[in-house]
Amino acid sequence: MPASDENPITPLSTEECWDLLPASDLGRLAVSVGGAPDIFPVNYVVDGRSLLFRTAEGTKLLELTINSTVAFEADGWDDDTAWSVVVRGGARVLELQDEIFRADTLPLRPWTPTLKYRYVRITPDVVTGRRIIRGEEPDRYLV
Repeated sequence: MPASDENPITPLSTEECWDLLPASDLGRLAVSVGGAPDIFPVNYVVDGRSLLFRTAEGTKLLELTINSTVAFEADGWDDDTAWSVVVRGGARVLELQDEIFRADTLPLRPWTPTLKYRYVRITPDVVTGRRIIRGEEPDRYLV
């Protein structure tokens, strides 16, 4: 069902989600260890049917190695519409040299001037999304 004023939020197909993910390069990585959720902004690149980001040693890397089940969200918007895609799956630090060499060829550069030598691949189990028509809130009480 297409979005309309009566139905401003519509689900996206998996294919539509994958078509939209390359349109952004910043997303949010959600992790959870010991029942304590955490979220981190990361820049990323789509690589086939997975996502790849770089990180340094620290909380983010530690937490996703303790519990590799993660969620990732990216979004985008213009004056009229918005979209949000959520990827749920497993995160894995790249260890094999050929994987790292290949990752080095992708257009993925850190936003911050820090050394980030660890690549992490998110392999999705579930990809969902929605498209949103932007607009004013309707009157609460009809007169």
